[in-house]
Amino acid sequence: MPYDKGLFELGDACYAYLQPDGSWGWSNAGLVMGDGVSLLVDTLFDLKLTAEMLTAMQPVTRVSPIGTLVNTHANGDHCYGNELVEGAEIIASAATAHEMNEVPPAMLAALNKADGEVGELFRHFFGAFEFDGINVSMPTRTFEGRLEVDVAGRMVELIEVGPAHTRGDTIVYVPDARTVYTGDILFIGGTPIVWAGPLGNWVAACDLMLGMDVDTVVPGHGPITDKAGIVAVRDYLAFVDAEATARHAAGVDAWEAARQIAAEIGAKEDFRGWSEFGRISVNVDTAYRSLDPAYVTPNIVEQFRRMAELEGFLPA
Repeated sequence: MPYDKGLFELGDACYAYLQPDGSWGWSNAGLVMGDGVSLLVDTLFDLKLTAEMLTAMQPVTRVSPIGTLVNTHANGDHCYGNELVEGAEIIASAATAHEMNEVPPAMLAALNKADGEVGELFRHFFGAFEFDGINVSMPTRTFEGRLEVDVAGRMVELIEVGPAHTRGDTIVYVPDARTVYTGDILFIGGTPIVWAGPLGNWVAACDLMLGMDVDTVVPGHGPITDKAGIVAVRDYLAFVDAEATARHAAGVDAWEAARQIAAEIGAKEDFRGWSEFGRISVNVDTAYRSLDPAYVTPNIVEQFRRMAELEGFLPA
């Protein structure tokens, strides 16, 4: 299937909405059609992008309006457009619902408008998006563990696999279509970022999906894949976890460990060429925090500064 922007039919009345190039903020969404009603998997990073997506979905939603919206996790590129899905029940894990209040759109709007190095840094990552005027609609129903949702006679299973990428990640499994929407448990062609961890939980989430009856895998970012894409992400996370653990045991500083592991990744054929490779700095911080509860993660500005430095960008 081509990796182009727009709505793509996957078969069995399942759809994916893709946003190349899949880098920061350019997320995917999904649509599962039942008998006269549909379930939407995630909204997008701002209102303009979400409105464009909902317009593209109208050939389906005119027949089967969206009755349920599932937010796979709390990052804004998967929930900031919720308010445009009027009248839908919004479902998320309890951990996701709690976390959705922590980074309001107004905070990102202010960072994008900031003067000096901070503003330049955040515009480098998020300058393409418009965060003003967004009022995030919160979940109206939460769950823990697993929840089966009846989409007009069609069963869709929500499976909580966090904390991993965030504290409350959920995958959306459509058994009769052998399809799974992974949220940011999968980045395809881009480097996963482990905000919450531990990394072992994310590896376990990949193992869970590998054990499922699945042919089609819709990642949170990047092109549609299959189980090979799951394996690639799992192997990256397992590699980083092992390398960070060894350096922590040897007393290596987390930032130095991130630089060392970044160099090793650059030499490995399996992961070479993945975009956003600077995310290794956050991933190592998370690994160190999991190994030592007393470890203090750098503040968010410093985290983004380190990622930018590894990728060769720093504000003037």
